[in-house]
Amino acid sequence: MKLFDFNNPFFKPLALRIAVVAICTLWSVFEFVSGAPFWGVLFGGIAAIAFHGLFITFEPREPKSDETSEGQDNG
Repeated sequence: MKLFDFNNPFFKPLALRIAVVAICTLWSVFEFVSGAPFWGVLFGGIAAIAFHGLFITFEPREPKSDETSEGQDNG
């Protein structure tokens, strides 16, 4: 079981992937500037993991569709 599922179809739009990595990176910088290095390192690590998962190894799955139970007349 993975902690983060970066191959979820939710992350398919490029702008969303950029926003997730940018927000984590900016929050990390904010924490360092505020004098909280623990949280800066934590969010920097999350940003690095998100960058790797959303840009380097990103292979989105197709959303599952339930075509047999919705909208079809089987009888």
